[in-house]
Amino acid sequence: MERMDTWRAQESGPDLAAVAKLLADGTRAGFCLALLDGRAWTATELAHHMGVAPSTATEHLHVLVRGNLLAEERQGRHRYVRLSGPHVAELIESLAAIAPDRSRAPRSLSAAGRRNALAHARTCYDHLAGTVGVAITDAMAERHLLDPEHGLGLTDAGAGWLGELGITVPTGTRRPAARPCLDWTDRRPHLAGIVGAALCRHALDTGWITRVGTTRAVAVTPLGCEAFRHHLGLPGSLLLRKYRPGADGPARIL
Repeated sequence: MERMDTWRAQESGPDLAAVAKLLADGTRAGFCLALLDGRAWTATELAHHMGVAPSTATEHLHVLVRGNLLAEERQGRHRYVRLSGPHVAELIESLAAIAPDRSRAPRSLSAAGRRNALAHARTCYDHLAGTVGVAITDAMAERHLLDPEHGLGLTDAGAGWLGELGITVPTGTRRPAARPCLDWTDRRPHLAGIVGAALCRHALDTGWITRVGTTRAVAVTPLGCEAFRHHLGLPGSLLLRKYRPGADGPARIL
């Protein structure tokens, strides 16, 4: 009976090992990390980013598309790939948070600046991450806009707060309204889900944050510092990071 139960466990249920196998290759894992910026990349761009031949990149991308981690888009003769959805982005970010750090010390001041910029504030697919993202999440929870006891669920007060800011949260989707996403640099949760995406989009549209070069890093603007201080009580000393425009770009980084 014990052997039969073991056989049934192996032959039924989700094939978690198949997903693990997709990410067990360093090149494929690197592609997924790069695509956390939420944009669509070409095979040539990803090949250059990882330092592999275009043919090698194409082969790995076919595997990831078949495994439903990536989705393919075509525009004319051009082929692009992106993460297949926010659920995959949150999976990659969560795995990165528990993965051992194998990063080497930066070889230059610009490389150190890029790394620090990512740790300070960045996008994780379509929501805010890094020290700033975690601080915003904590502040929302402290003001009872989020309920940390129920997976960062949006409270009635939180819904009213978003309305006052003019942030519309889409409805009629299977994606959770609000959920925690484990931050790979701070090792604590930041806000994901529809609410996290809507807040990030609002911050970009209103000029509270601005993208840094072509990377995932973002910087809080003076306008954003005032807005986050007024609405969430966050100090400028936490939000601001000294950087020179262009110093963190144009290279794509992780």
